[in-house]
Amino acid sequence: MKNLEVLEELWAVINERAEHPSPDSYVSSILTHRKGIDKPLEKVGEEATEFILAVKNGENDRTIEEGADLLFHFFLALRAAEIDIEDVLGELAARRK
Repeated sequence: MKNLEVLEELWAVINERAEHPSPDSYVSSILTHRKGIDKPLEKVGEEATEFILAVKNGENDRTIEEGADLLFHFFLALRAAEIDIEDVLGELAARRK
């Protein structure tokens, strides 16, 4: 699987879990949490902090792991905010012009 396909698949799974919540799904548990949008935002903050610490400490393997966690929870927060990843990518593309 190509790297960008992983991101597309992840976004598709997040959307599927949002539209069809499952009690056994971590994604569903974050998106339907009683704290609402605050729960995915808390997770972004937590993962961002862990990512920063891993980078600062020169822990390459941990930086990769925390980078993946941060990206995953960023996607969850976007979905919780009802923002499509395509809009974010479009903004990035517009900045390149």
